[in-house]
Amino acid sequence: MSGVAGGPGVPLRVVSYNVHGLRDDRAALIGLVRDLAPDVLVVQEAPRRFRWRQKCARLASETGLVVAAGGLPSLGNLLLVSLRVAIRRSWCMRYPLTPGRHLRGAVFAEGAVRGATFTVSGSHLATDPAERPSQAACWKAELDRIEGPMIVAADLNEGPGGGAWRMVEDGLLGSAENAPTFPAAVPSRRIDGLFVTPGVAIERYEIISTERTRVASDHLPIVADLLLPSS
Repeated sequence: MSGVAGGPGVPLRVVSYNVHGLRDDRAALIGLVRDLAPDVLVVQEAPRRFRWRQKCARLASETGLVVAAGGLPSLGNLLLVSLRVAIRRSWCMRYPLTPGRHLRGAVFAEGAVRGATFTVSGSHLATDPAERPSQAACWKAELDRIEGPMIVAADLNEGPGGGAWRMVEDGLLGSAENAPTFPAAVPSRRIDGLFVTPGVAIERYEIISTERTRVASDHLPIVADLLLPSS
C-alpha cells in the first residue's frame, strides 16, 4: 500500500464501482453500497440515456446518498456523496469521438468535509487500446489543472502496466497490490483503479470480493479509507 501514513487528517471513505448499467442483482448492489457507507461513490456505467436524471436520483436514494454530478453530461460517470460532503462546484468533460466508437467522458466535483477540501474525478476509458491513450491524455490534462487534494477513480480497461494507466497514475499514489477486479464472477484482470495526490493518506485500500459482489455487477468495487489534510 502506498500513501502518507499517520498524522492528523479528516477521514473520507471513497468507493469506486462500475455498476454495469445496473443490469445485475440490484438488491445486492444497493445492500453492498449501503453497508460500505461511502462518503463519495464514484460510479462508472451509471444511467446516461432515457430518463437518466430520474434513474440517477433513484440510485442515490436507494443507496442513501445524493447526486453530486455526472450522468448524461459525462457519459455515464456519476458522483454520489453522503450528507457529510458539501459540493462547491462540479463540471464534466467529453473526450473527442472516434468514428464508430462510444462517446466517453469524465466527471469532476470540488467538495468539502469538516473543513477539509478536495476534488474528485471519475472516468471510464475505452475498450479499444488504440483509443485509450488519447482519452487518458485529455483527462490527465484536466486533472493537472486542479490544485489541492485530489481523488481519481476509473475503469481504465487495462492493467497497471498499460500506457493509459501509467499516464493517469503519474504523480499520484495508489495501491501496490494487483488484485483483479474483472470479471467479478471469476476475477482475472485488474482494470479498475483509485489514486490520490501526495498528502492524502491511504489508511485502507481494498478490492471487495465476496459472494454479493460477484452477483451485484461484472466489476468488483474498490473501497479506500482516506485522510484528507486539514485546511
